Amino acid sequence: MQKIDLTEEGNLTQSEGPLESEDIISFQTEIPKPIQQAMKVYIEKHPKWDQYRLLQAALSGFLIQNGISSRLITRLYIGNMFGSHSF
Repeated sequence: MQKIDLTEEGNLTQSEGPLESEDIISFQTEIPKPIQQAMKVYIEKHPKWDQYRLLQAALSGFLIQNGISSRLITRLYIGNMFGSHSF
């Protein structure tokens, strides 16, 4: 498995404003089938959520809980979890 530097030159806080299209990347990954099935069930029960929002919330929450200190990551997490379109 290839390791990827996700920090873009080691600086997570370089952009503090809203995300621009050039600030968004796409990636593919394999996930275990039970996780995919759980995501599908959750999204079916919560139609305002989609796979992208769910993954953004999960990844940003994981990073925050594991010591990443970035206002942008915190804003993404809070926006996904508690935004006006949360539930």
